[in-house]
Amino acid sequence: MTESDERQEKHKIKQQRLKEKVDASIAQATKDKGLLLVITGDGKGKSTAGFGMAARAVGHELKVAVCQFIKGTWECGERNLLSKHGVEFSVMNTGFTWDTQNRETDIAAAETVWADALRFLQDESINLVVLDELTYMMAYDYIAMDRVIEALNKRPAMQHVVITGRGCPREIIELADTVSKIQSVKHAYQDGVRVQKGIDW
Repeated sequence: MTESDERQEKHKIKQQRLKEKVDASIAQATKDKGLLLVITGDGKGKSTAGFGMAARAVGHELKVAVCQFIKGTWECGERNLLSKHGVEFSVMNTGFTWDTQNRETDIAAAETVWADALRFLQDESINLVVLDELTYMMAYDYIAMDRVIEALNKRPAMQHVVITGRGCPREIIELADTVSKIQSVKHAYQDGVRVQKGIDW
């Protein structure tokens, strides 16, 4: 046996052992349920990841609905695309809270979108609900966390939900099935680069 053949044989044995572990792990996963997924952290890409799941679901002909909190005054590339495929959007349209500087109107706008969120979370025909930047609404006490938890617990059994935003409360993280934390390493704006159409929005 040549040295190359030996390397190939060792590689094959190693990969076979890995495959056996992966197959065993997959075989143990037998439950089906609607998942609660949280994408949090201080890095860029939380909403992008949420919309990626929405696009994937649409690609499988699942019904998707989106609520966008905080954002809304800029054109949204994801909305431009997904709305053409039947995705219903509810958007605050107030922009960032540091722009509005009006707690009363922000709360009113948040409540309007939350009313749509409740409608989505009670609709068995909707397979995936994306609650983009919802964490800020809880952090600013615009929407009480216990109301969010109640709605999540009462949703249809097979409905999936994605929550995005910084500083997700511990109680929501504990309730979630899957949690990802996106860490910031560096960002172009810190070097004076303006946000880029199609990349940042």
